Amino acid sequence: MFFLKKILVVDDEKAIVTLLEYNLKKAGYSVDTVSEGVSAYNMAVTGKYDFILLDLMLPGMDGIEITRRLRQERIETPIIILTARDQEYDKIIGLELGADDYLTKPFSPREVIARIKAISRRITSSSDEGGASQPAKVEKEFYEYAGFTVDLAKVSVTRNGERVKLTPKEFELLAYFVKRPGRVLSREKLLNGVWGYDYVGQTRMVDMHVSHLREKLEDDPKHPVYIQTARGFGYRFNGDAK
Repeated sequence: MFFLKKILVVDDEKAIVTLLEYNLKKAGYSVDTVSEGVSAYNMAVTGKYDFILLDLMLPGMDGIEITRRLRQERIETPIIILTARDQEYDKIIGLELGADDYLTKPFSPREVIARIKAISRRITSSSDEGGASQPAKVEKEFYEYAGFTVDLAKVSVTRNGERVKLTPKEFELLAYFVKRPGRVLSREKLLNGVWGYDYVGQTRMVDMHVSHLREKLEDDPKHPVYIQTARGFGYRFNGDAK
């Protein structure tokens, strides 16, 4: 039986809701809409949606708080935040809290659908890795270094015996690094691999997350041992550091 992907659209601008609802339904999605933050959170926390399109500026509870609470509740539904051009700081906070993508208003329905499909491809690709087509491959889940450990199965990082608090995207980025030790990874490849598609002009987001990881994992973040800069190319994870 075929099930439509279900999307929750959260915005208090009626024109945007109408535009998104019409075009998403036309593209074959099932759509629910809500214009108030508390109601949006109560609907989203059920986990019955495949995607959430979430405006940041909402009455009752803003999009940042909704994102934070959903991720605390382990609701991993992909979130695309909707921002105005003057919400750069809030956009970054939303991504750090675990939002998967963002769109700056005004945006086209075609772009929204393209972003949804890109995230879907990433999720499908991740779930297919190590599947029936590669029965002999067993992916390593625990990595131990001189300064810290990474447990992919438990989504846990420890440093000097203490748990390190990472945002979902910081953990995904670190996991991407540890699986590819010694390889020079461009910012574009990291964006594609961790965020799910090519964020044209958004390589600053990689730099920001790398900086945060260094602050949390390196003894001297300004002279990193593990996440090293490959000048002019990107970054390289030094998996042999002891």
